[in-house]
Amino acid sequence: MHRAIGGMAALFPPWTNTAFRLGIIAIAGGLATAIVVPMVYARSPFATHVGQPILQPIAFDHRHHVKDDGIACLYCHEDAERGPYAGVPDTNRCMGCHAQIWNDSATLAPLRASARTGEPIHWQRVHSLPDFVYFDHSIHVTRGIACATCHGNVEEMAAVYQVAPLTMQWCVDCHRDPDAHVGPRNPPLRSLTHCSTCHR
Repeated sequence: MHRAIGGMAALFPPWTNTAFRLGIIAIAGGLATAIVVPMVYARSPFATHVGQPILQPIAFDHRHHVKDDGIACLYCHEDAERGPYAGVPDTNRCMGCHAQIWNDSATLAPLRASARTGEPIHWQRVHSLPDFVYFDHSIHVTRGIACATCHGNVEEMAAVYQVAPLTMQWCVDCHRDPDAHVGPRNPPLRSLTHCSTCHR
């Protein structure tokens, strides 16, 4: 018989106190897990895709074009100097060389088809930021920040992959102390950590 309180039998058996405490702990643990797991996942290579080469419609080898032929990043990605997006070169830019070099290569058949039909090549994006983040390549490029600072040594990549996590913490670390990340500049880069710098 359950212990009586004030002459009445207890409404719940004693083990329910332990079950209640365990239930509270389980709910708190579940809530903590629901918050922490997505945060950890968002910073993991599975979500940031760091180190995962992206296969493109044409096997474009940056090692050959940049390292062997000495083509500068801004020759193909010229929009990086004057706008937010670096962009990819128009098919005609590629055909400037490939109308004479490797002009019968099976690998470049999609390039020739694009030039013939005007249908653009659907390159796969390698670096992507969420829509709520404002990023302008030109602000960084015109201040002398090298492409490799964020994109790594692309001239060593057969297929381009992301080397930086592009997380908020990664960007903020550089914005807080630019000289430590991109080297000293004259005049020095100023720290920009106001939220509206990236979130507009």
